[in-house]
Amino acid sequence: MFYTKDHKTGYIFDPWNYLGPKRRKLLEESWAGLFRKDILNELPVNQIAKSFSEDEGRPTKEIYTALGVSLLQQMQDLTDDETVSQLAFNEQWHYALDISDESDTAKYLCHKTLWNIRQLVTDQDLDTVMFQKVTDKLADIFPVDSSKQRLDSVHIHSNMRHMGRIRIISDTIHKFLVNLKRQHQEIFESLPKELVDTYLSEKALSCFSMVKPSDSQKKLDIVCRELFNLVQQMNAHPEVTDMSSFKLLQRVLKEQCTVKEAMDDQPAEVVVKPAKEISSDSLQNPSDPEAGYDGHKGQGYQAQIMETYVEKEPDEEQEKALRLITYVAVESACAHDVHALIPSLEAVKERDLLPVQVLADSLYGSDDNLNQAKEMGVDVISPAMGSYREDRIPLSDFIFTGQGEVAHCPQGQDPEKIRRKKDRFRVAFDSNHCALCPLVDRCPARPGKKHHYLGYDYKAFRLAQRRHQEETATFKNRYRYRSGVEGTISTLDRKTGIKHLRVRGFKAVRYCVNLKAAGINILRAAAFKIKEKARLLAQKAGQSRAYNPFWIVKEHFLKYFWSPTLIWADHYCQTCKHAA
Repeated sequence: MFYTKDHKTGYIFDPWNYLGPKRRKLLEESWAGLFRKDILNELPVNQIAKSFSEDEGRPTKEIYTALGVSLLQQMQDLTDDETVSQLAFNEQWHYALDISDESDTAKYLCHKTLWNIRQLVTDQDLDTVMFQKVTDKLADIFPVDSSKQRLDSVHIHSNMRHMGRIRIISDTIHKFLVNLKRQHQEIFESLPKELVDTYLSEKALSCFSMVKPSDSQKKLDIVCRELFNLVQQMNAHPEVTDMSSFKLLQRVLKEQCTVKEAMDDQPAEVVVKPAKEISSDSLQNPSDPEAGYDGHKGQGYQAQIMETYVEKEPDEEQEKALRLITYVAVESACAHDVHALIPSLEAVKERDLLPVQVLADSLYGSDDNLNQAKEMGVDVISPAMGSYREDRIPLSDFIFTGQGEVAHCPQGQDPEKIRRKKDRFRVAFDSNHCALCPLVDRCPARPGKKHHYLGYDYKAFRLAQRRHQEETATFKNRYRYRSGVEGTISTLDRKTGIKHLRVRGFKAVRYCVNLKAAGINILRAAAFKIKEKARLLAQKAGQSRAYNPFWIVKEHFLKYFWSPTLIWADHYCQTCKHAA
């Protein structure tokens, strides 16, 4: 039975009056006060209510409390045991979740209930909804400038073991045999006893971790042949081919081996692929099939994170607007950043948070991305990928017109003629001048029958213009704010542990990342609220001094009487010192 409380209606008698004014003030000004007042009622209770009956069964735990606990657990990076303890005894959690009852029903949550709520939120993709609702609510009640944002990715290690090729294959076979024994006992008993003894027990499986480096290739060949024979044998059983663990066997065989079909009465053969031919989206661990591989950072996942930023002046003590994480997306570690920019802009556009300017590193700044973003009204500031060749003058050293045509070369020579065909340009320079040029060996213009010719397309022209702008002070001044997103990623790691999670699987990783990002937004908003209140109090105190007669008299006294007295006294002491 679905059970929830009304947290919008106030109390006739304040249940928190026993705290006293000082402790009550601390709660109101902390994240707990913000959570209770503005966030608690935004949780997607109505959407999760579809999973429960309205009038049948035992009443559930209070759903606002259950969803709030899930969010607070990720915000503070707590284990399940720590979460249960915090809900039971932490006064700050009670205030944030609006729990005034002292019963176990209100303040106790067993591990099973916590797991069930987490599973419901994950299966229905409500973690994404929670992040968006929290962020949109904070953007409504706080000053947030969404016109300027920055984007970057962070690598995430899920709770899986890092394996080599031999261990990946052997563990996949082990997982299949365990499931086959449970679901199809008769087929399992038909397998060779040697295969079962080698891969089924954990003790026998540990022998694969003790393979000498010199024997690794030989062992890999043996394991791959046994994998191939097992797949061939199981293909004759339709009831087995539908098992998810058997599909993993087929995936590993396809990714790690090349199968030569039987021909001319010759049996089929299996050949192990070289390590360089293994794709980055190959299986990394049978317990986490969706994880990928990144050549620089290793196995796991990555999260795309976009946040707002404020160009703070040097003389400003506080930022004028709250910085919020506006977009979070989890993907396999093998995914390239170049494909993340446009989906992020489309996602924030649907929530009326589309920026005018986005800062990103060179991986996001492909020419196609910049053109698509420009059509959406977004200016992407990103360095061009690649670097200059030391033995060749870059195209950016040439002077161009607005239409992409060369006005003159780096040595000031004007072209004799320019031919344009669609998006391609062919520029002809006088060979008599080019032959005597001191840069002729490094010039990209190549000698022809009548002229020296320079060929390029419009995309190369745009790239040259970007490289030229990167050297300007204006670009460097605008782009210097991009590094601030690294501080956000560091905060996510230090406060929420986002880089090393206790879960595995795409949905579980996405659940943690979304709620951790929402938690950081809440903590930032609470800190901004305190600073803004202090600023307003200081401003109010300054205004009251300006119109207070006592402060006016005091300022005049210090200016016209006290300061000359101090100057005279200092001069008298210095004179006495020299006389001595």
